[in-house]
Amino acid sequence: MDRARRRVGLQPIAIHALLNNNPPMDFAQHLKSQVDIVDVIGERVRLKRAGAGPRFVGLCPFHTEKTGSFSVHSVMQIYKCFGCGAAGDVFKFVMEMDNCTFPEAVKLLAERTGIPMPARSEHSDRESRLREAVLRMNEMALLHFRGVLMGGQGGEARGYVESRGVPMETAEQFGIGMSDRGGPLLDRLRREGFTEEHLEASGLIIRRQDGSGFFERFRGRLMFPIHNESGKVAGFAGRAMAKGDEPKYMNSPETAVYRKSQILYNLHRAKESARKAGRFILVEGYMDVIGLSAAGIAETVASCGTALTNGQVKLMRRFADQVTVNFDPDTGGARGAEKSIQVLLDEHARVRVLELDQDLDPDEYIKQHGAETYLKLLDRAPNYYLWLADQSRRKFDTTSTEGRMDAMRFLMPSIQRIPDKIERAAVAGDLASYLGVERGLILEQFKRAAIDRREQSPRQSSQPLSGAERILLNAVMQHPSLRAEIVPQLAVSVAAQQFRTRRIFEIIFQLYDQQPDFSFGDLEGRLEEADKDLLSRVLFADDIGETNNLEESREWARENALSSLRMLEKAARESTVAGLRQEIRQAEQRGDLAAALTLTQELDRLRKSG
Repeated sequence: MDRARRRVGLQPIAIHALLNNNPPMDFAQHLKSQVDIVDVIGERVRLKRAGAGPRFVGLCPFHTEKTGSFSVHSVMQIYKCFGCGAAGDVFKFVMEMDNCTFPEAVKLLAERTGIPMPARSEHSDRESRLREAVLRMNEMALLHFRGVLMGGQGGEARGYVESRGVPMETAEQFGIGMSDRGGPLLDRLRREGFTEEHLEASGLIIRRQDGSGFFERFRGRLMFPIHNESGKVAGFAGRAMAKGDEPKYMNSPETAVYRKSQILYNLHRAKESARKAGRFILVEGYMDVIGLSAAGIAETVASCGTALTNGQVKLMRRFADQVTVNFDPDTGGARGAEKSIQVLLDEHARVRVLELDQDLDPDEYIKQHGAETYLKLLDRAPNYYLWLADQSRRKFDTTSTEGRMDAMRFLMPSIQRIPDKIERAAVAGDLASYLGVERGLILEQFKRAAIDRREQSPRQSSQPLSGAERILLNAVMQHPSLRAEIVPQLAVSVAAQQFRTRRIFEIIFQLYDQQPDFSFGDLEGRLEEADKDLLSRVLFADDIGETNNLEESREWARENALSSLRMLEKAARESTVAGLRQEIRQAEQRGDLAAALTLTQELDRLRKSG
């Protein structure tokens, strides 16, 4: 079985059905050798080098955590989360992050590295073909909508865009377009050869209820393309231009490439700026994003016309911990901000809230007052709990005791979401003082709530690994060129049978006999879950040959592995000598001199051989 197949963690039959000869696995192997998993994952997760060695750590993108338990190994080219257990190679990471098949992951990585894909088989899997068809239709729709906006039908829409202070250059940058009243786009897609299945799957086209044909979803609307994190057009939002045309905003439905809860408007442009700034600005509307971005405030995103989801917050937290919420200053905006704060806190984001005066939304404010003034307000934006306290004062009569307690009850759910108990107590105390509530009473309530929230860390085995087995396991797995020196000696060593990692080594010995250059995936695929976790913990340990120089690391591993083998051999000989001496004494005590003589001769031969 091909190593690259096993590294993805799929069985041979499943891989064959998934790939159906597309792409060839030798190409996948070549591509993998050209890709650095640290670079690929580093585009999605903020990684920091752990020590001087080949390990990098960060917050896991697959589950919510406060302290990073996600590790990437630059030598092994693997990742492992010690919180949720997610693990794999670069292909597995792309598949999980982009919710795509193996062939699509290979294609994405090939495009990223600029390596041409081999000639494609016409028998690729149906899901991949459908996703690719939807993406192609979206690109065609983008060009079509742009053409309508800049043509004779787009005068009114162009006037609206310009009235919002958006230059045509910016409109082009963001792909703003205009949908006509229906017909041309459908005809164009049909001429391109897309099937009825493709048309319906795109979300751009709707089948008539009576079955008489199809019509276009977006008609006479200002169109905003919505891109996925990779920058591909995943869907659209259309703003009504005609009076009485409801709803005001219409979004693409869920499709094979558009999951509303997993996409943020403008993330593909904003993520690098957010990484540098250490924050995102979360706004409500597409025009707010465009207005702030055009003013140079590029770390701005919106939630694509839906309530903020945990998945969207996880997307942001890959690049920045802080999120400043800047919703419209009306009642609806305040309610949206309150709900968003809860979701942000659930995902351990650091939250601030910017509320603009003069009842202006972000786009309007920055056009009237300029980017510099906006940025000053942004830097002074208060922590979310102070903003919520002001909201509670508006909701309740805090001049009365009952009103103050109602205000605190309103604030408690948000404060209870703070994971750090010291910060939680400090915030609770500050808010109690701010609202004039007895501090001790509030702190007592939060202490009771904290008992239910106490985090339980998983129990780790107390049985330590010997230094020798850790050194040998690292050498064998990180440096395949050393296996010929190590594995044959270790396979006949009695000491290896006493290792805590003995089941791992047993599989290593079997694999080595079959295929000396076996991969990490080959080994992991044959292990039980407990041994998989143990293997990862050994390979990601922080005190085994800490160096980022591969040649130095290999030489260090070789010297220490051979030294460990000599030590094990010596220990085994000493154990055998001690056993023989004990048997000789017992034979002499029984009066069995013949047996004692035989054992003594064996002891002499052992001493001479050493």
